[in-house]
This record gives sequence, structure tokens and C-alpha cells, in this order.
Amino acid sequence: MEWNRRGFIIASALAAAGKRLAAAEPGLHFPAAPRERLAIASYSLRDLIDTPRTRAGAPKTLLDVKDIPAFVVSRFQIHNLELLGQHLRSTEPGYLQEYRAAVKSAGTRIVNIPTNIGGSLYDPDTTRRETAVQNAKKWIDAAVDLDCPSVRIHIQGVKDAAPDAGIAVRSLRPVAEYGAAKGVVVNLENDDLVSEDAFFLAKVIDQVNNPWLRALPDFCNSMLGGNEKFNYDAVTTLFRRAYNICHVKDSEVERGKVFRVSLERTFAIAKASGYKGYYSVEFEGEGDPVTGTAKLVEDSLRYLA
Repeated sequence: MEWNRRGFIIASALAAAGKRLAAAEPGLHFPAAPRERLAIASYSLRDLIDTPRTRAGAPKTLLDVKDIPAFVVSRFQIHNLELLGQHLRSTEPGYLQEYRAAVKSAGTRIVNIPTNIGGSLYDPDTTRRETAVQNAKKWIDAAVDLDCPSVRIHIQGVKDAAPDAGIAVRSLRPVAEYGAAKGVVVNLENDDLVSEDAFFLAKVIDQVNNPWLRALPDFCNSMLGGNEKFNYDAVTTLFRRAYNICHVKDSEVERGKVFRVSLERTFAIAKASGYKGYYSVEFEGEGDPVTGTAKLVEDSLRYLA
């Protein structure tokens, strides 16, 4: 009886300690030098990477995604990579170990993995929503295998269902807790004007109230509605909740129309918020992606100096 009682006390103490550990804030150490704060998003180079979509286009030489870390270093002299999850050919542990080796060989590191999770976190259907939650956890596991400190999960929309903060909060609580237990930050991005409206995301992040759930401010996505004030207010709101990653853009093309933002103004917003994390260059403008990415790198270095 006494042993059982002591065993219960010990088990309870260990469980409480584990809970405190999981709830602790992430402790990433960020570089201060401007170039070391930059990352290159593989999405910028999407037309150069060998994928089913690019293979179906005009014949051209394409890069295996394993070659992207070395390409980023040689073309841009940047050693941080933001790797789109859908660019990976597999999430099997063996493939991820091979990719991790390619990253190390190139002298780079993966600082974030943006990814879709195959469902909506506010889907009224419990089964579909749980699938999205479990897929988010699988990407957290993939981040661990790739020695990556964070993921960005996409909150996609649902047909005939408006964004529901209450349901999204209930879905994201276990995801954030899982990320905390694995040491992986979970980020939400203003990637869609409806399902990922910046102010909706801010509400969700505040209600989950877990330091492992953060915002990923995109410089231009909230401009796609054509409202400049809304865009800068949205970016300001998200930078107040950001931690380790944001997306640098000066423009974006949507349905044939070019939307532009001020890099100077947006970098100033980030600085005023006290943001210390990485700036991932995600080119979505007009023209050649390598040239456009290189220009964004140089412009970013100027504003970070």
C-alpha cells in the first residue's frame, strides 16, 4: 500500500514537471547580423523545383529539392532555408534523414516548414477536423526529424462554413501542446483573406494562449483585398504576436493584378514590435524568380542594417 502511494506521488510529480516543461516558452536564439537573419523560402523557387506541377510544363532543367539548400547558398549567400512541406518528396523518416544530411552538407539550416494539413481546423465535421489536427502533429514530427524549430500550418476554408474561432481554438490547443512537447513552434499566417484573416488569427492565438502558438506575418498577403490601411494594420497586429518567422515581399500577383507594399514601412513595423526572428524572402512578384529573390535579399539587408 505504502509503495503504491509513493509511486502515485512520484508519477504525479513527474507528470506535473512534464506539464510545466511543455508550457515553458520557446527559447530560440536568433542571430543579430542582417544576412544571418534572412532565409530563402523554397516557394520563391517553386518553378525551378522538380515537382509533378513543374514536370507538366514546358521542358526545362529542374532541380531536385535536395539540391535547393546548396543552390540557396551559392546563389544568394544565405544559409537559412524555409522549406515548403509540399516540396518534400516524402515524409518517411528515411527520406527526411537524407534531406537533413543534404541540408547539413550545404552548410544550411531549415528555420520553418510551411505546410497544408489536408483539412480545416474549424471544420464543423468532427472527423475531418480531427484528421487536420493529426496531420498537423505529423508535420511537427517531420520538423523534429529535420531539426527545424517551427512549422506553419494552413487553416483552410470550409465550404458553406464561416471561420469559427471557437472551433479553431479547440483544435489548436492540442496542436500547440504537442508542439511544446516536441520543442516545435506552431505558426499561423495571414495566407488567406477569409480563413486566415489576420484579426481572426490574432483572436485565435490570444484565446489558445500558448507561447508555442505564434503568428507568421506576411508582408503582402493582406494587401490582396486592395485596402492599404487594412494591410498595415493586419501586419502590425501579427507582428505583435510573431516569434521566429515572417515573410518578406514587396509585391504579389493575384489574378493578373500586381499588389505592392512598402518594404521600408513594413520593416519599420517589425522593428517597432521588437521582432527578433528570421525574415524569410518569399518572392511572388513579376519576372525571373532568382533575380527577384536576389533583389529582395539586397533590399532586406538595407532595411535591416
